[in-house]
Amino acid sequence: MTDEADQAHMRRAIALARPNLGQTAENPSVGCVIVRDGLVVGEGATGIGGRPHAEEIALQAAGAAARGAVAYVTLEPCGARSSGATSCARRLVEAGVTEVVVACGDPSPYADGQGLAQLSAAGLDVRLGYLAEEALVLYRNYTPPSMGPAGE
Repeated sequence: MTDEADQAHMRRAIALARPNLGQTAENPSVGCVIVRDGLVVGEGATGIGGRPHAEEIALQAAGAAARGAVAYVTLEPCGARSSGATSCARRLVEAGVTEVVVACGDPSPYADGQGLAQLSAAGLDVRLGYLAEEALVLYRNYTPPSMGPAGE
């Protein structure tokens, strides 16, 4: 991809996340765009109330076209889910995405480096910090939920 195309896709992910700010409960509003061979094959934003996650929506829209694709995500994909559901990092790996471009790391105890580590360990190319300054406006008021006594 050209830098111009990368910028356009990440800016689209940022634009997708913006309308749901403040409406995703304890989860941040995240945008995700999946691109294969230069074409957008799936996109999504965190659902109202915090579920589903942006990556889930984008991957569902992309279907089999996610294999070999690049995912542009405004915030680090979760590495674990408090619900026990499959993490977004694992979903990206299982879908066959080959590269993940991430604007911002996530301070949440469910993501803080875990998602990026899982993606890298699975052999995906990972770029962190891409257009971070533009995406940070989405998360300046985000406070991760505290973990309960059992890590819930």
